[in-house]
Amino acid sequence: MQYIIMNYTPPADHPDADAVKTAADGELWGAYTRALVDAGILVGGEALHPSHTATTLRMADGQREVQDGPYAATKEQLGGFYVIDVPDLDTALEWAARNPAASSGAVEVRPVIMRDA
Repeated sequence: MQYIIMNYTPPADHPDADAVKTAADGELWGAYTRALVDAGILVGGEALHPSHTATTLRMADGQREVQDGPYAATKEQLGGFYVIDVPDLDTALEWAARNPAASSGAVEVRPVIMRDA
């Protein structure tokens, strides 16, 4: 089963795209990514621009409501995600606990809806 691991980090840790790129290629996040690859469970993932670059869209009465900023108002920002293929939620949570964001922010794990190709 596939799970998405979403990395929520304090905005001050990665205030701009250059800081995100540096962190993604750095020792801590690089080691975590390599561990997922070496375990043969990484399906995909990407680092994201900081949350202040997000745009949120809602539809109300057929009209678009576009708002600058992320959907959720939290202290942390969604900094990136991994999609992994593991047997169950317990295994996904084991990998989430190893995620660097778990110690400085939060990690959200959700199952991925699998669709027929």
